Amino acid sequence: MPDVVNTEQAQAWNGPEGAHWARNQDRWNAVNEGFNEPLLDAARITGDHRTLDLGCGSGQTTRLAALRAPRGHAIGLDLSGPMLAEARIRAEREGVTNASFVQGDTQVHPFEEGAFDAAVSRYGVMFFADPVAAFGNVRRALRSGGRLALITPADAALNGWVTAMTALRDFLPVGDFGAPGLPGMFSLAAPDHIREVLTAAGFTAIEAARTQAYGTWGNGAEDAAAFLLDTGPGRHLMEQADATARARARHALTDHLRAHETADGTVLLLSTSWLVTADRP
Repeated sequence: MPDVVNTEQAQAWNGPEGAHWARNQDRWNAVNEGFNEPLLDAARITGDHRTLDLGCGSGQTTRLAALRAPRGHAIGLDLSGPMLAEARIRAEREGVTNASFVQGDTQVHPFEEGAFDAAVSRYGVMFFADPVAAFGNVRRALRSGGRLALITPADAALNGWVTAMTALRDFLPVGDFGAPGLPGMFSLAAPDHIREVLTAAGFTAIEAARTQAYGTWGNGAEDAAAFLLDTGPGRHLMEQADATARARARHALTDHLRAHETADGTVLLLSTSWLVTADRP
């Protein structure tokens, strides 16, 4: 990647976190795929459209966008080499021939101006070093009248996995999960801030609609607890505790998640996000 300014994120997503997401792509898709249809419907992808998928990860949304435009093409862009490798493997296995994947930094990637009809992202735009610059670069990549559609987390307290983790404060040093406008997972959690950023980046007709979906976090409370504690935030917290505290935290999290088991044992947690749309004038 010759053009990278978001070096901290590049290191993270090409290290253990990227490897974790690549290894567990099916599980993460099960968590987040409830937002796929609303996202792609909002992007209005069809026919011969060219679509740019920002922070595509292991490429599920890229492949789905490609299938919606059989005469077009979808390009997935991400910082993470491990996840992009999995994206290419999965596209080949599924026979999606009009999708391709590029490693790069959205903020500075040399997109061809006006090359895309739509840009989409499912949870891939919260960690930009300079959000206005990144979205400005995306705007230039869209043709006049091109469409931007994003899924980004709403307030942390409205997301079930956060509630589950904050229930561990008696055992682990659980802090805040980020504030709107500040760098981090919930940087775009405030719709006024989203509008401010996208307006400064040159977009118009900006709308943010709250949307919710249940995600599958595991097959049984024990499995879901193990998965949550193996995520980046979970590992970070567990590494700061001794063996006794870790064991108690795992037990408490499992108990918390039992209340979210369905009749067949599937653990479902509600996610609350913003479905953001905007146009390039």
